[in-house]
Amino acid sequence: MTDAVNTYPGERLGMPKAGTGSIARPGRRIGALLIDYVAATIIATGFLGFDQFALPSEAGLTQFAPMAVFAVLQILFIPTAGGSPGHRILGMRLVRLGGGWVGIWRPIVRTLLLVVVIPAVIWDTDQRGLHDKAAGLVLMRA
Repeated sequence: MTDAVNTYPGERLGMPKAGTGSIARPGRRIGALLIDYVAATIIATGFLGFDQFALPSEAGLTQFAPMAVFAVLQILFIPTAGGSPGHRILGMRLVRLGGGWVGIWRPIVRTLLLVVVIPAVIWDTDQRGLHDKAAGLVLMRA
């Protein structure tokens, strides 16, 4: 038995080729990631400060503060707003593949894998990263 070849990302998931409800493409995804990380860095710097002359041993955990704030933003905004601030600004939303509310554990699993980076850069034919697949989520155009 031969699997049919997908002609566009999201086809086998029953999603449209383009427009609302289609799979979010890499340009938007990367743009949202940059927006979220810049926002996290600004928030972390505002609350924890930034010493450009501190040695790594003196900086302590503050060097990881932007990533921690990034993770918190993801975990809080995905179940409440349907996506991170970057996703929403660029017209995307995260939905559960089978429909319904994404819940709490899905954003946590997705975010932990996203912070590790590697699962996020390995995609399937539907342009879903391993972090989205593991959480049963799809990033789509709103």
